[in-house]
Amino acid sequence: MNAVSQAFAVLAAAIHLVVWPLESFLYGHPRVRRLLTGSTADAPEVRLWRVNVGFYNLFLALGLITGLTLLHTGHPNAGRPMILYVAAFMLAGGLTLAASAPKLWRGALGQAVPAAVILLAGAR
Repeated sequence: MNAVSQAFAVLAAAIHLVVWPLESFLYGHPRVRRLLTGSTADAPEVRLWRVNVGFYNLFLALGLITGLTLLHTGHPNAGRPMILYVAAFMLAGGLTLAASAPKLWRGALGQAVPAAVILLAGAR
């Protein structure tokens, strides 16, 4: 797997690791809500959803980290497919977010663009 796809895998993992606590634990702060949704309005009825989505981001990041670890510890036949699968999952999630909530386009780009670069660069 080339350096570009690996660098973007690290970037995508970092983005998801940052978003995880924001969604899961810090969403109660108006600044965090504004960053994630563009609004400071609270919606307590979505607490279960946001905690779940936050942990979903953690698990995606851990998938990329595991794939990179496998790749660099002599298991490229396991690491490369794992990275590509998680990237495809992230790209699909970003496209779904963009289609279902266009006002969250920044989050969709943050999820989909690094994943798309991983897939395009890693396809070689």
